[in-house]
Amino acid sequence: MTLTTDAPTTPRATVEKPRPRPVRMVRWFIIVGVLLALLVGGLVGFNAFRSHMIAQFFATMKPPPTVVTAAEAKSEVIPNLLSAVGDLAAVHQVNVTSDVSGRITDIMFTAGSTVKAGMPLVQLFDGPEQGDLASFKAQATVAQLNLDRAKQLAARQFGPQATVDTAQAAYDQAQAGIARTEAVISQKLVRAPFDGDLGTRRVEVGLYLTAGTQIVSLTDLSALYANFTVTEKDSGRLQVGQIVRIAVDAYPGRKFEGKLTTIEPQISTDTRNIRVQATIQNPERILKPGMFATTTVVLPDKPAVITVPETAVDYTLYGDSVYLITEKKGDDGKTSLNAVRTFVRTGDRLDGRAVILSGVKAGDRVVAVGQLKLQSGAAVAISTDPAPQIPAKPPLN
Repeated sequence: MTLTTDAPTTPRATVEKPRPRPVRMVRWFIIVGVLLALLVGGLVGFNAFRSHMIAQFFATMKPPPTVVTAAEAKSEVIPNLLSAVGDLAAVHQVNVTSDVSGRITDIMFTAGSTVKAGMPLVQLFDGPEQGDLASFKAQATVAQLNLDRAKQLAARQFGPQATVDTAQAAYDQAQAGIARTEAVISQKLVRAPFDGDLGTRRVEVGLYLTAGTQIVSLTDLSALYANFTVTEKDSGRLQVGQIVRIAVDAYPGRKFEGKLTTIEPQISTDTRNIRVQATIQNPERILKPGMFATTTVVLPDKPAVITVPETAVDYTLYGDSVYLITEKKGDDGKTSLNAVRTFVRTGDRLDGRAVILSGVKAGDRVVAVGQLKLQSGAAVAISTDPAPQIPAKPPLN
């Protein structure tokens, strides 16, 4: 038996070579890179083109001019006024009182009525004084008779001169008693010291009135004082006789005129103000003492100044300014109007107009209405509508 043994076969070692990168993959990356470059370049180019077109659009497009109302700066003489605040006081005003004490027996006036000087107002009980007056009159009669008799006897050399002197002294003493008693009786009858209007009654019949107690107030309303103060700086412009106009809250829109009558010779060291007084005639008797008054002193006129409507001035913390309308000729030869903000120095304001001390000259046109819509250099068109008129009477709150 023959056994065949197969000899073990030795396995072949196989060495794999690296496969080369496919050409397709390289092409794919190249294509993707080119597409990305084209996309990025397209976006950048589009943004640049859009920015260029937007800039060109705004460069060629101009907004329409803003419609405004214009006013002309004028050279005019404005009233030179000095304003202040004060109050009114009566020229004649008193609280009627009695010089003596006594019980009221009669009240002869009506509260709120108008009385004349010397009109009796209140009668106090004067019975004892009337009795004393009768006694002194009787004594005077007896003393007169004794004096006449003594003079006759002395003239005939039947009586001494000492008797005449004694009788004369007794007569004079009786007359003095009469005068004193009549004075006391006159004090018991309280009279009005001057013409005026009475206030409310403070007493009643039967009341025991002590000396100095107020009976009623008496005020002469035919003329009033307007008392106010001005600064030391303005005191040199005041002179007695200047016209003073006052306004009160009770009668808005009305002006009452008077004259400056008193200038205090001393300036207060505390406030550096000087007290001034004007006299105001009150024929209608509508002004009352104690009213708050706005006073205006009319001073001599100053030289002409430049004025514009008060609405044309823009008041800010950075300074006062106006929009000055200027003409500008474009490249196409057309003339356009522009509003240029111009800073000015302002002065007084009166009747809706503001004084311009510098920055604007006479004849310049300024924007009176419509400044809120403007920026400096903006194109404007002048409206045909007139500027709003200043109301004759200020609106009431």
